[in-house]
Amino acid sequence: MQLTLIRHGEALAAVNGNDDKRPLSARGSSQAKRTAEYLKDRIKPDVLVVSPLLRAQQTLAHVQAYFPDVPVMICNKIKPEDDAKAALDWLSQLPYEAIVVVCHMNVVAHMAEILTTESFHPYALAEARIYEQAVIAAGLSTQLESFIPNS
Repeated sequence: MQLTLIRHGEALAAVNGNDDKRPLSARGSSQAKRTAEYLKDRIKPDVLVVSPLLRAQQTLAHVQAYFPDVPVMICNKIKPEDDAKAALDWLSQLPYEAIVVVCHMNVVAHMAEILTTESFHPYALAEARIYEQAVIAAGLSTQLESFIPNS
């Protein structure tokens, strides 16, 4: 099974402390577009999973442009301060072989840490990492490749 983890692109600052509605900046949109272009010929997703926060959904829109018929699921367990183990437990229950997840630091890097048992390695803005594993579980994933868009 293949799992692709993506961090959202650069976002604007929160307005009145509302982190949920931060949109991508022009640079963030460009980053997300380059990441989507990189992934379009490398993955064949069965499902796209996204955080409910605006910047993640806007990042996903660039990926979704290449996979318009793939269903989208909104997951409330992959927001910035959510528990990575709980997120992976939720993802492991999905009946799909190729899953793309668009979410946030710190949860995305902690998920990667659990999957590979490697030390914490932060994700760059709009970074994508592709993992292969028999099932989604601690220590069973191998990172196949990664992509970080230019600034």
